[in-house]
Amino acid sequence: MLSQIGLLLVTGVLAGILGSILGIGGGIILTPFLTLVMGLDIKYAIAASIVCVIATSSGATIAYLKDDMLNLRVAMFLEIATTIGAIVGALLSGIVPTGFLFILFGGFLLFSVVNMIQKLRGKSAEQIQSSASNSLAEKLKLNGSYYDKVLDQQIDYQVEKVPGGFAMMFGAGIASGLLGIGSGVFKVTAMDTIMKMPLKPSSATSNLMMGVTAAASAMVYFFSGAILPQIAAPLALGVLGGATIGSRIMQRLKPVVIRMIFIPILLIMGIQMVLRGFGVIN
Repeated sequence: MLSQIGLLLVTGVLAGILGSILGIGGGIILTPFLTLVMGLDIKYAIAASIVCVIATSSGATIAYLKDDMLNLRVAMFLEIATTIGAIVGALLSGIVPTGFLFILFGGFLLFSVVNMIQKLRGKSAEQIQSSASNSLAEKLKLNGSYYDKVLDQQIDYQVEKVPGGFAMMFGAGIASGLLGIGSGVFKVTAMDTIMKMPLKPSSATSNLMMGVTAAASAMVYFFSGAILPQIAAPLALGVLGGATIGSRIMQRLKPVVIRMIFIPILLIMGIQMVLRGFGVIN
């Protein structure tokens, strides 16, 4: 029992560090770990991961808010779409077959790999700043600035294509409630790629939003009895500590370094989940 708690704590710390750095939450690591390594039913694993996503958000957001890294107005505006989507996704989880969940989650991981490879091959938003303005973003006061510790300079940015980002956030919320993840890849993609926010504030803002989204869907899992305290509690404690550490590391690392480390992890997990969904492996 003690060895299991220790394993969960260590896993939580690692998931919290990576999740807060990339802005994708700990669920993307924890759900495959709980199902493939510990043999936990995927629905209980998803419920535990939802709790840990809240912990990741709490630990990272405190540091990012203190350093003025996240865009609070963007987070609150887009959270309207993700919260509604999260509730819809959580309600659908009791209807969708387990095998389909494995395939869907594995596909999500493989999508994350493709997304990160594209980021490696392209240029980041920190390197290219668009001069195009968006009237809706100006009316909502969504434009912002942050201090980049790596570049040692203050960076101002403008937010574009607000409706497109809002629509993608609704899909991110559904993914969060259905798969037990922070759906941070979708959130970061929406802000970084669609709305043209720099990667670092996109990641920081994603961390804040994941907590609110996960809290909305966690209520559904709680009342259905899917949250197991003996699994979720030690994981959440580890994730909380890891997220606090990761938020400090992220500000001093180049995103390309973290993506290169994370891509093979996601690739292996994604293939395993898809194969298990099709019954090729147990």
